[in-house]
Amino acid sequence: MINLGVYNTLEILRETDPGLYLGDTEENVVLLPHRYKPEHFEIGDMLEVFVYLDYDERPVATNLTPYVTLNNFGYLHCSDVNEFGAYMDWGVQKQLFVPFSEQARPMKVGNWYIIYLYLDDKTNRLVGASKTNKYLSNDTVELEKLEEVDIMVTHLTELGANVIINGKYKGLIFIDDIFEDVRTGDRMKAYIKGIREDKKIDVVLQVPGYKSIEPNANFILEELKAAGGFIALHDKSDPDTIKNEMGMSKKSFKKAIGTLYKDKQIVLKEDGIELV
Repeated sequence: MINLGVYNTLEILRETDPGLYLGDTEENVVLLPHRYKPEHFEIGDMLEVFVYLDYDERPVATNLTPYVTLNNFGYLHCSDVNEFGAYMDWGVQKQLFVPFSEQARPMKVGNWYIIYLYLDDKTNRLVGASKTNKYLSNDTVELEKLEEVDIMVTHLTELGANVIINGKYKGLIFIDDIFEDVRTGDRMKAYIKGIREDKKIDVVLQVPGYKSIEPNANFILEELKAAGGFIALHDKSDPDTIKNEMGMSKKSFKKAIGTLYKDKQIVLKEDGIELV
């Protein structure tokens, strides 16, 4: 079966004027237009292609990389709005339609939005939605404390950064746990800090507790080498100064330099730390 909105691995069946016809084991076929065909190929070769609907609502294959795939979230640019809805640039030739009924708020040309891609059961068309909350649920959370997860930043507030965890759950990185530049649409690895009784999930970008000491210590060592062996920061330095210059909390900084001092890799001075 050839599936819409995802990558399919298909066999090259024949070459025609429009392009290459690709097929699966069930005799389903789809066209890969000439502009997307590989430079070198033979009939019978297997190709991995993304399949979606063209302007005539027919399945078509491409070697372009979409910014979002079926049942996943992407950060997309709104390129047009008309009386039917909004249209998003999602990396393939035909734009992704987001009807008004699926817009969390009226979309504007030029703005960026978190979009969920789904297949409409009635029309069999790929459709986008900015009402993303209905595709997320914390009712049953299958995560463990300290577990590594994939996150996508959805928006920033005074509390911190709201994120989507593993494409399933809603989470939050508190502002006090953010030690680097974080923006809407960013994707990164993170760690589960804790799951509260109300099923709200707290996330951090560094491994909590002892496990985070070693990476921080290594980072400080590299910074010391780059700075010529001395950094004008110490355990009495202002927390904001440490955060701005080192990208970590004062607590993490003190733990890291404590580790380096015990390992006799640095010397603690009144005005900073020095590489041994």
